[in-house]
Amino acid sequence: MHSIRVRVGFLGLALLAGLSSPTAATAAEAAPAPTVEEQRLAGTVPREILARSGFDTVAPRFARLLQASHSYAQARRIVDREGAALWRRAVDRVQGRGPAGGDLSRDDDRPLYWARLGMTSEVRTWEAKFAVTDRQRAALLDALERTSRGQSDIRYPAHAKGLKRVLVTGFDPFTLDRDIRISNPSGATALALDGTVIRTADGPARVETAVFPVRWQDFAEGTVERTLRPYLPHVDLFTTVSQGRVGRFDVERTNGAWRGGFPDNDNIGRTETVPVADPASQPQWTTTTLPYTAITAADTGRFPVYDNTGVTEIPAGGTDPVVRPDGPTAGSTARAGGGGNYLSNEIAYRATLLRDRLGLHGSLPGGHVHTPVLQFGAGNTTEVTDPEFVRNRLDIVAQVRAILAVAVSATERTRG
Repeated sequence: MHSIRVRVGFLGLALLAGLSSPTAATAAEAAPAPTVEEQRLAGTVPREILARSGFDTVAPRFARLLQASHSYAQARRIVDREGAALWRRAVDRVQGRGPAGGDLSRDDDRPLYWARLGMTSEVRTWEAKFAVTDRQRAALLDALERTSRGQSDIRYPAHAKGLKRVLVTGFDPFTLDRDIRISNPSGATALALDGTVIRTADGPARVETAVFPVRWQDFAEGTVERTLRPYLPHVDLFTTVSQGRVGRFDVERTNGAWRGGFPDNDNIGRTETVPVADPASQPQWTTTTLPYTAITAADTGRFPVYDNTGVTEIPAGGTDPVVRPDGPTAGSTARAGGGGNYLSNEIAYRATLLRDRLGLHGSLPGGHVHTPVLQFGAGNTTEVTDPEFVRNRLDIVAQVRAILAVAVSATERTRG
């Protein structure tokens, strides 16, 4: 989808779709247009997902609050409060607390995604009653992204003897121009596990989660490092999670420092070395420290789990990419990690590089897990959900939980 230069927020999009009327506002400045990602809100599928979950009221209510604000400080408080409330509402819905809000199954991650885009569209196109600079608007958007993704809601008990701490990340849906109905099981996993306690063979483990956007620019601006840095020195295990291949889980052994150019959710591609702080010391490869042998050997669910050791590299002294099934060779240049060269590889690369730069390589188990592709039932090409789709998502989430339990226990036994 190409960008259309129109100045209309979610309420305006809803008006076009016959949902509601926008309130009049006096422009204090020329507000920017919605992004490509936000423009998809006008489609029938997003509107159905929002209506069938009760999340269709989120953006209109937020717009009213924002429009009633009389200062930037007040607007910032509204953004912080409503962003955090959206995350908690999504977590509560998935975990069975409060009303379902409609007939869409509770395990669905998509209401959070589409409701957040409605809110970001409102901030982006908001015509305030007072002067708002571009920098202030960007700060509001940043705060909304962080709070509504659980990135500011990671909290472990201060004093809990014997309780392990596990940090898990997920992603938004992506490839929405291919199929706008898409759900991301990693995002669903993050909502299902946030704040829960997993019982392992070696005691309880508290899981905290966050979700990340599928946008190259956010990663270049350090969203992964900013979110994870305060917690990695204090957790017992972490794993980034994303959707990968059909019918299988993969524990990705090696991550590469290369962006392969596949378009993100704003239809922007990047082909370059992964941009990080201090590039002079940047390695071409990082490796998992998850207990992959124990994970792949355990019976964690109906999908097979593989130790994926393959990479694509340009060998030292060479010019052409070569696929290596057993990992990179000395001095090679990365072109794809085990998890490819999209943002799933990049979050794994960034998280494990951060682990290493914090001096935790030998003490902190961490890496990346790819889930199976979440598939609709046979013959379903139009409906936003079906029983097989729900079953697949629930099974994937349950298997990630089981993988975490195995990983925690295996790590504890190794340390013991």
